Amino acid sequence: MSAPPAVATSPELGFSSQEREVELDALEVTGEVPAWLGGSLLRTGPSRFEVGEQRLRHWFDGLAMLHRFTIHGGRVSYGCRSLEGRTLAAARDQGRIAYGEFATDPCRSLFKRVQTLFAPEFSDNANVNVMRLGERYVAMTEAPIPVQFDRRTLRAAGVAYKPPGELTTAHPHLDRASGGMINYAAKLGPRSTYRFFHLGPDESTPRVLSSMPVREPAYMHSFGQTERFLVLVEFPFVVNPLSLALSGRPYIENYRWRPERGTIVTLLDRNTGAAAHRFQTDACFSFHHVNAFERDGEVLVDMCVYPDAKVISDLYLDRLRDGATISPAALTRYRLRPADGSLRASTLADTDIELPRINYRRCHERPHRYVWGNAQGGSGWLERIVKVDTEDGTHIAWSQEGCYPGEPVFVAAPGADREDEGVLLSVVLDAAAERSFLLVLDASDLGELARAQVPHHIPFSFHGQFASHPEEG
Repeated sequence: MSAPPAVATSPELGFSSQEREVELDALEVTGEVPAWLGGSLLRTGPSRFEVGEQRLRHWFDGLAMLHRFTIHGGRVSYGCRSLEGRTLAAARDQGRIAYGEFATDPCRSLFKRVQTLFAPEFSDNANVNVMRLGERYVAMTEAPIPVQFDRRTLRAAGVAYKPPGELTTAHPHLDRASGGMINYAAKLGPRSTYRFFHLGPDESTPRVLSSMPVREPAYMHSFGQTERFLVLVEFPFVVNPLSLALSGRPYIENYRWRPERGTIVTLLDRNTGAAAHRFQTDACFSFHHVNAFERDGEVLVDMCVYPDAKVISDLYLDRLRDGATISPAALTRYRLRPADGSLRASTLADTDIELPRINYRRCHERPHRYVWGNAQGGSGWLERIVKVDTEDGTHIAWSQEGCYPGEPVFVAAPGADREDEGVLLSVVLDAAAERSFLLVLDASDLGELARAQVPHHIPFSFHGQFASHPEEG
């Protein structure tokens, strides 16, 4: 008698394309979604990894798709749409990769590379994060073409604004005073600069807050912000700007690991833009800042930290599909003392963590106690949702065999008194069922409240935001 077929439980499906666009009025819900929860979880992420006969090489390269889970009265609807723009249009019309991505290059001639040195052609493949800016919704990546879209239909509505540089982040911060955002960009050239800029909720032209010269810009995926300072952490993973245009290599493969440089932390005064304090520590690397705040004469900066930049190589698609493990990140706190120039680093918990989230509205720029994120499991991929208590280092976790949860987005309960009073929303891949579901957890104890089934798999994505609109159905 033959054995039954093995049930697929590896994460490989999360790195396979899903191009179908759907609009579903109601997903099958098990459990009970809190009655107070009303709004939309909006996400972007890679969803197509092949263009004609060509294959995109890195997880960060996949062509973007927007996703919307709208919750009202305990019901959940769902829609997804490919992010419309010139990158997608070229893929559809020409059947080829026309724009450079994170680790995939369109194989341009030397003449074309020199030509783009003076008139860069950027991808608008905004597959990293979404943000709400006033009444606008914007999909973002590290290329300087943030794409505005309609929250309900997910249709693209053109370029939202132009950052003051060629490289930027998809992790802007809220400016509480204006309701706008603050972000960072790198302006490349013979005299490159780091630039922080502000954009008001109804504005389309950024205002530069601070400019700092740099010879070889570091790769920085995010930054920190306190009530008084902008926190720029330069990891020793740096690039010669000229090589980006002339080398013929994909964008990220021009960066070099220079551990002898150490890691440099600069605090820039938010009022004057001046570099007020500078610190140096051991070489390390990070994608994600968690939070930064000031307390008792110190500036505390929490990040998910790796010992080096090897994690970028770990995320090439051929390695991920072969089941290779990824480097783990440690939740690390840096204590900076401007008075004496000292810096101390400590690990806050004995679990790895990535894609971190906090109670942002309450704790951004202010002390926080809890961090939620994803942690690895036996497969070497992210298999758990974890909650870390930064005061005592304890942590709890949610997991289910064969399931791979994405970033847990925190939504506070109305009138909440506690920092962790609310829910977490995570898009989870069920490898055995070959489809995904929206998971709703109690943020305090990670108890499962509900799940809403999607009829297909959703490839692994990065970030999203919850937009509250409880009055809408």
